[in-house]
Amino acid sequence: MAHAVISCLHANLAALEAVLADIDQQGIDTVTCLGDLVGYGPQPNEVVNLVRERQIPTCQGCWDEDIIEGLNACDCSYPSQLAERRGQLAHQWTADQLSEENRAFLASLPMSLRRDRQRFVHGSPNSQHEYLLPDMDAFAALERVEGAGAETLFCGHTHRPYVRELRDGSIRVRVRQMPGEPAGVAEAEDRELRLPLRRIINAGSVGEPRHGNTHATYVIHHEDTNAVEIREVPYDVERTCRAIVDAGLPPIFAWRLRHGFEYAERADDASHVCER
Repeated sequence: MAHAVISCLHANLAALEAVLADIDQQGIDTVTCLGDLVGYGPQPNEVVNLVRERQIPTCQGCWDEDIIEGLNACDCSYPSQLAERRGQLAHQWTADQLSEENRAFLASLPMSLRRDRQRFVHGSPNSQHEYLLPDMDAFAALERVEGAGAETLFCGHTHRPYVRELRDGSIRVRVRQMPGEPAGVAEAEDRELRLPLRRIINAGSVGEPRHGNTHATYVIHHEDTNAVEIREVPYDVERTCRAIVDAGLPPIFAWRLRHGFEYAERADDASHVCER
């Protein structure tokens, strides 16, 4: 059986419609969403309504959280003060646009979802705001998956799809002799725990791709073979760009959609998680 995972819709209705049409064309009935239904894009109510109509199981993204809780989460990963101001403007615009029903829906979303030995989160099991980047330290990546009690961890948030396999993982511990132990016990003993294959699968972004082109991305997990397919779906980018400008949102949001990740700003430390 095939299972589709989507993430980071960002109020981009044209992209979401194209991805759902592609999923339907593949004959896939099971879809999971990793959050960030809103933010940056011009159609927050339309996107939330479509997710609700399709009854897609969804976990809460960082934008979904911030719309409900206010901007109390991390602002440290903005690459500049100008980018931060644009983000705040988009937050206020989105909050003003959302219906009470859709606001209540976002508030009701869980932080994570589980399906057998699969765990679904927006950023990481620790926070909606933590980035699991493809080149993060292998031990830290393994800890995120193992700590979640999962064999496969599905995430989004980075807007860059990838599949990372953590093979031949091991944890080595040196155990020192405690005072009072029987004679003959070694002063120190190395113990090694071998871990089976673990995977992190990032679904990329439906509504704001940042992987090098403008195509929306999502992943298909073929559960019978455990194979993973990253799919790219073209959509009417200009339709969304016009709607961004017409809504009075910062025109750079439209410019970014037209060009993709190589022209987007990047944070100096995208892995940082604010503790305040």
